[in-house]
Amino acid sequence: MLKKEIRFDCRYFDGSKPCKFKVICCGCKYYEPVKKRILIIKLASAGDVLRTTALVPALRKKYPDSHISWLVRDPGQQLLDSNPCLDRILVFNLESVLSLLAEKFDLVISLDKAVEALSIATLVEARKKYGFGMNGNGKAYPFNKEAEYSFMLGLDDDLKFRKNKKTYQEMIFEIARLEYADDRYELRLGKRELDFAERFFRANRLRKKDIVIGINTGSGKVFANKNLRPQKTVELIKLLDRQVKAKILLLGGPLEKEMNERIFKNTGSRVIDGGCGNSLKEFSALISRCSLVITADTLSLHIAVALKRPVVALFGPTSYQEIELYKRGRKIISGLSCAPCYKNKCGKVLTCMDKISIKKIAGAARDLIAGKS
Repeated sequence: MLKKEIRFDCRYFDGSKPCKFKVICCGCKYYEPVKKRILIIKLASAGDVLRTTALVPALRKKYPDSHISWLVRDPGQQLLDSNPCLDRILVFNLESVLSLLAEKFDLVISLDKAVEALSIATLVEARKKYGFGMNGNGKAYPFNKEAEYSFMLGLDDDLKFRKNKKTYQEMIFEIARLEYADDRYELRLGKRELDFAERFFRANRLRKKDIVIGINTGSGKVFANKNLRPQKTVELIKLLDRQVKAKILLLGGPLEKEMNERIFKNTGSRVIDGGCGNSLKEFSALISRCSLVITADTLSLHIAVALKRPVVALFGPTSYQEIELYKRGRKIISGLSCAPCYKNKCGKVLTCMDKISIKKIAGAARDLIAGKS
């Protein structure tokens, strides 16, 4: 009797409370059956989570009657909020994992090689699995043939550093058996964050007609040497001040507080301090108001790309080939022969980032501001 009255397969059915339409299932005009249940597993890093969102509209297009869930670590879920193609965002914790282990899916797309992600992808029940799982020896392995190339990329430095020409997006589309057509990723900001940026710009007398160059100084925890040294950033700011009629906005997070204070102290009135205590969405909102962003290969790069901001991207120890700028930026690549290396420490006196010319950075910034791709 209950099965006839309750539409367990409806997209809007919750099970513990009324659906958003506040009506009982039988005869409901909003009834929308789910034909395919899909789970995306991409826990971290936040930048990789953001660029993986390029998959979601393509999945929705291929499987229009699907229900799409995404398992992600904090704070990556902030970058998925308001994504219209996602039905459910699950933050990685015991409750969400237990829930997934009790569910059944038609398709699991696992794009994370962290042990937690591999284990969950292997244990979750699904008719098809793409990407990466864990074998009986506790090691990562590819679920499908299309995932083999990306799998080998992690094992073969020569392939990853020198031979590979595929972008990250091309590879994940290949894994998911989707046609890649320059699909973009995006980040949706709410009114609260946009209002925050508006207040900040007004308080710092930044007008809409001003050219604002955002310089992100951080590089995250994993690759500590993929950003410019503070003194080099100071030199870049002074060069931009001479060559470009623009306002400089210093960007960073909690890890960059001390570094940005040092840079600010040595540049004085030339820069506006964006602060290092902003939320991820507030940080993104500041980037959304920039005319141009200069950044290393880190989260701010992907935020700028998602928000369609021109970007000068700096590459030292990481692979520039995998990054897609969608014809909105320039890549400045270190000429050091040992780069990329993906090491989190460098014993050299002059690192690959030290070899990057600030004149090239400033030149790329001038070109992009002038509308030259």
